[in-house]
Amino acid sequence: MDRLSNTVRPYAWGSTTAIPELLGTAPTGEPQAEMWMGAHPGAPSRLTRPSGTEQSLTDVIAADPERELGPAAVAAFGPRLPFLLKLLAAGAPLSLQVHPDLAQAQQGYADEESRGVPIDAPHRTYKDANHKPELICALTPFDGLCGFRRPADAAEAIAALGVDSLKPYVDLLHARPEEAALREVLTAILTADPDEMAHTVNEAAEAADRLGGAHAPYAQIAHHYPGDPGVIAAMLLNYVQLQPGEALFLGAGVPHAYLGGLGVEIMANSDNVLRCGLTPKHVDVPELLRIVRFEATDPGILRPEASPTGEELYETPVDEFRLSRYALSSGGAPVALTAATPQILLCTAGAPRIGELDLAPGESVFVPADEPVEVSGTGTLFRATVVV
Repeated sequence: MDRLSNTVRPYAWGSTTAIPELLGTAPTGEPQAEMWMGAHPGAPSRLTRPSGTEQSLTDVIAADPERELGPAAVAAFGPRLPFLLKLLAAGAPLSLQVHPDLAQAQQGYADEESRGVPIDAPHRTYKDANHKPELICALTPFDGLCGFRRPADAAEAIAALGVDSLKPYVDLLHARPEEAALREVLTAILTADPDEMAHTVNEAAEAADRLGGAHAPYAQIAHHYPGDPGVIAAMLLNYVQLQPGEALFLGAGVPHAYLGGLGVEIMANSDNVLRCGLTPKHVDVPELLRIVRFEATDPGILRPEASPTGEELYETPVDEFRLSRYALSSGGAPVALTAATPQILLCTAGAPRIGELDLAPGESVFVPADEPVEVSGTGTLFRATVVV
């Protein structure tokens, strides 16, 4: 197995303190948003094999996919690691966004390729032909938005602001069937005159600040994104507060945004994001409306299912990733984690020992398929692998 050296991405919404505190390092004063663990070409993890030469995990896997990933994983997903594991530290809201399903991603990618849209163009929507289901597990209290709430509930929250220009949205939410109501209101928000919408958002933010309580999160969102139509769109969604150990699964077509907190995130290895707001980046409204699932949903907070082996599994309906955790206690017997699939093991607390390697919080290792591995010591260890 190999200790990983990982890249921290300095996105503007990142916390300046959360990842440094976990790693036990001094803050730099700059945002530290995500630490990536995996073989994504944008920032692959690095490792040093016995030869002593540092290599990217991408290159290591490419040199011998079946050795590193196992024949079953290669047969299922091709010669690549199909997931990306992250530490995510949100100090400000991320963009309101949605991800395509696999067929939509393949169609959208092929269309943009056929039209010659450069892969790095700011208006490019599909960076690859893969879907991007994801799971976020809270390490600290973690706030987010996930899925549409019932139109009547959204209407009540918006009406309480007392903003005249929002009354047509309230009326639509009451008058139309669920799917039509959500579609028509989101479309109206995203296609409204920008200056008029900015004025509406500012009025709504002032009202939300006065009301406080359940409206306080929207005032805070508006503080970070003044005048952004995503502030109003956010009021159509379920507001969720996760406690440490709780998680959310975000499937295709479900609008969502992370608002604040530190968590472990795992996703299919894709960059496909369609933004709905809370961002200066391109919003492709027609394509977004094609991808979004306009149905009210329960956000479905996940709690791990414990097994007799001590593994606590977060059940999800996808095969590209499987996330579980172990709470290791002093004096406990070593836990065997050998698997026929590739694994990344991440320490988030304590000092577990993996084979001959001692890990500190924030440190991780890559374990090739069928590599014998035992874990002992104390602490919390997250295990990322695939389902075959």
